[in-house]
Amino acid sequence: MNKGELIDAMAADAGITKVQAAAALDSLMTSVRKTLKKGNKVTLVGFGTFSVTKRAARTGRNPQTGATIKIAAKKVVRFKAGKELSSAV
Repeated sequence: MNKGELIDAMAADAGITKVQAAAALDSLMTSVRKTLKKGNKVTLVGFGTFSVTKRAARTGRNPQTGATIKIAAKKVVRFKAGKELSSAV
């Protein structure tokens, strides 16, 4: 399912227009992005939790040349599925 299909499904389920569904989805994504950027968690009960973790610097290998390279440390987004989502799948 892509973003357009999700908007169509949201509009049909909620009985709203596609424009309203798109606005709601964009608002959700913006709010999640802002919250994660601050370093906080976003917990949607029954769905899951988005959080930010730090990935340590490490060494890797260039697959074409086999040369060792340094991979910088960075922050990554994690998602842990909630119990209801896990059991539904």
